[in-house]
Amino acid sequence: MSRDLLDRIDQRTRLAGHNRLALLLFRLGTRQLFGVNVFKVQEVIPRPPLFTLPQLPCAFAGAADVRGRTVAVLDLARAIGHAHDGAEPSYLVVTEFNRTVQGFLVSGVERIVNIAVEDIQPPPDLGGDAHYLTGVTRHQGELIQLVDVESVLAESAPRASDATGISALPHTPGVPHEVLVVDDSRVARNQIRQVLEQLGLGATLLSDGRQALEHLQQMAEGGRSPGDRYAMVISDIEMPAMDGYTLTTEIRRSPALRGLYVLLHTSLSGVFNHAMVERVGADDFVPKYSEHELAQRIAVRMTALQRAA
Repeated sequence: MSRDLLDRIDQRTRLAGHNRLALLLFRLGTRQLFGVNVFKVQEVIPRPPLFTLPQLPCAFAGAADVRGRTVAVLDLARAIGHAHDGAEPSYLVVTEFNRTVQGFLVSGVERIVNIAVEDIQPPPDLGGDAHYLTGVTRHQGELIQLVDVESVLAESAPRASDATGISALPHTPGVPHEVLVVDDSRVARNQIRQVLEQLGLGATLLSDGRQALEHLQQMAEGGRSPGDRYAMVISDIEMPAMDGYTLTTEIRRSPALRGLYVLLHTSLSGVFNHAMVERVGADDFVPKYSEHELAQRIAVRMTALQRAA
């Protein structure tokens, strides 16, 4: 394992359980600052020459040769309907998430900052490009809008579902058949719910870790064991108010909750997540997004519960 990789794992594990998010800040031709999780970013380079590929969706500006690899490139401002103010984007942010590598053209790159997740608020429900935001926050008096690059990519290059062949699981008396799903993305929540429905399982859907923790604590305080209702918790990692790392840490700290099975469902590169699973005490992780792989992991958990019943 390279020294660079070890350093990047160490960076991420130091943030884990402390409810903080490292953001790369950039601009899209205006004074407005935007941010993206730095651990989705492989590198930032001056804008390279672009060339066309016939198979690229029309939303893409083209493709670039980045260190001998062909990378599809989106003009981020154009993709979210944000004006460039006449200036051509000058930088390419090369990202890796959801098992793919892609580049986003931006006008200017500022710096990396660490933000307390509790200081990130849900985006205002104003329509328009708010649709592409996962949250808003402030740093040194400046408003930062967090871009949901996963949604941008999903709309620009819709992926084919691999949900074929998912069959309902047998129901066993005494085994819970409901799953708590925690994700700030409406699209992701619906995708997971559809997989659970195909498996014959119910779902409770919540949008951030704090909501989930309070929900579980209220159940326990009311005398009902969350483990009797939920077969597992499927949680995103990047969420406002409380991230998935901290949610998992808090579950493990609580005598009433620590027995819950937690699967982290993340868009971040899988090479880091073995370290993260061990650090925060999660039971498993699945990189986004494969319906078939998610269904397989859920089935493994349900089979274990049925055998133990």
